[in-house]
Amino acid sequence: MKIRSLILPLLLAALLLPACRPGGAGKPQAAAERQLRPFPYPEIPAVYTDPDERRDWFLDHFWDRFLAGDGPCDTGAVLGVPHGDVEQQVATYAELLRQIPLPQAQRKMRHFFDQVEARQAADTASQVFLLMEQIVTRYLYDPNSPVRDEDLYLPYVDGLADSPFTREEARPGYEYQRVMCALAQTGSVAPDFRFTDARGRTRRLHDVRAGTVLLFFSNPGCHACREIIETLEAVPGIDGMIARGAFAVVNVYIDEDLDAWRAYEPNYPRNWLCGYDPDGIIRSDRLYNIRAIPSLWLLDGEKRIVLKDAPVERVVSYLQNTQNQ
Repeated sequence: MKIRSLILPLLLAALLLPACRPGGAGKPQAAAERQLRPFPYPEIPAVYTDPDERRDWFLDHFWDRFLAGDGPCDTGAVLGVPHGDVEQQVATYAELLRQIPLPQAQRKMRHFFDQVEARQAADTASQVFLLMEQIVTRYLYDPNSPVRDEDLYLPYVDGLADSPFTREEARPGYEYQRVMCALAQTGSVAPDFRFTDARGRTRRLHDVRAGTVLLFFSNPGCHACREIIETLEAVPGIDGMIARGAFAVVNVYIDEDLDAWRAYEPNYPRNWLCGYDPDGIIRSDRLYNIRAIPSLWLLDGEKRIVLKDAPVERVVSYLQNTQNQ
């Protein structure tokens, strides 16, 4: 709690700074012509002095002034706030939600959706629902997004699947995403499976003994996979962590071209546990929502999911924090 209380004021201060920054050359005139406005952050009442209470209030009211506003709502702006600024705030909001327990964060994310839906209901001619649908989906669910987070996206897509404002042609896709995002959520025990190494030996994920386990779904010759391998190998002390059992990497191939995998397997680090899924169960049975390769899942010693389909930067940050504790 002490760490969180120290971090929160810094985050809030950083959040409030952008509203005070001057725009670039020509921006004020353009903004005036289109009646654009900066993103309006909520002002925390002075009565809230406890850092946790201030954080909680800020997150509950993060979108209030934005959604109460008016202005252009098109490809260039959402309720008068430039499109890029709204995108930035979705990313910021997600990062703040990661500082609190997941059930609480998911409740706040659902509240955010309910606010957007209510704003659309108040002005059915507005495009705010559709524009926020596009932004949130792209930032929290797109496998290429650096801030993707299925656990935070789940409450939003749950709303999208049921909302009367969702386009009917999009509804089946959101119903499917809702089911897939509910698989293997953070905090749950990672589904067990067996994998076979290049020598034909079979192991199970839950039999791997280490304080932290990185489950890495990769493909042979994948450029993005190679970049992740190089990033992980560059983490100071990583080999020592593996040697003393504090960390293990389980690198699994889940597709069918085993000849290509066997040919490439010697390129993987020798202190990793590398194998393939002999049963095809990971993809066919939907144990994990593997939407793109590479995909990184960080587990604790009890095989509970700590990070789900996380960008490598978040994995590295977690490992470095673990080493410093």
